Amino acid sequence: MKIKRSGTLMQLQQKCAAILRPELRKNKELWRFRSSAKSGTALAALVVASLAATAPASPAETTLDRMPADLETRLALSAAPQALRDNATVYLLDPARGYQLSRQGNSGVSCIVERTSWDLSDFRDDIYIPLCYDAAGTSTYLQHIMEAAALRAKGVDAVTLNAEYQKRYRDKTFKVPEKSGVSYMVAPLMRTIGPPDMKVHTMTMPHVMFYAPGVTNDDLGAKPDLAQYTTLLSPFIDRQGAPEHSYIIQLVGDAEKAKILVDQKTLLDDLCAYRDILCLTHTDH
Repeated sequence: MKIKRSGTLMQLQQKCAAILRPELRKNKELWRFRSSAKSGTALAALVVASLAATAPASPAETTLDRMPADLETRLALSAAPQALRDNATVYLLDPARGYQLSRQGNSGVSCIVERTSWDLSDFRDDIYIPLCYDAAGTSTYLQHIMEAAALRAKGVDAVTLNAEYQKRYRDKTFKVPEKSGVSYMVAPLMRTIGPPDMKVHTMTMPHVMFYAPGVTNDDLGAKPDLAQYTTLLSPFIDRQGAPEHSYIIQLVGDAEKAKILVDQKTLLDDLCAYRDILCLTHTDH
């Protein structure tokens, strides 16, 4: 027998679940440090309109600054190894519409600066996650990320977006990569939630992410501890909102990290000049 819950109660439960994140405590898996049905189709457009109509967001929830195109491009491409940047596709964010193609590449690698994390409990205007996907990730996970930006621009609030994405992963509306692949995140800087307290930080944590839908830390024999950085040096699982949206994380070594910071000093200086929260000395949440 199913018990029908009121809309208000369901929203409250969804919001509490998003904030408390019981899966993190139960499974000891890390949440983010951060559709094959694209919004261009008539069906997806109808879904967008429906969600926007039923869950209007406040202006504060939908307003994002538009980065200078050159700076956003450089930050997005910095997520990929140097050898992959010249041939990568780049999408830039129009806060009023979502991501728009800026540069077409020919390698299958696509790069963006993610500003809306659907798995977080609220929308913020200070999330900056440069990341690149290979061909398998571009056709799956990246589409989900870009659609989240479009839904936010349409006025969908964070709680509604989270619930909708959970549903899409459960009912397999959202496809996941069918073969192994990698997402590159070797940028010199990102601003999102991360260790040791899973609050928002501006940090340097270059790494790569291998697609691992449904894989757990127990499967890997991994025991990551946010308070112990050394436990994060071995591969571990980052579960981003749903079991189907999980990755195996491998941090780069100290020497490679130091070289990234040296090579990207100009970019770091320009990001800091653009917005003080993008200075590596900025630690406020």
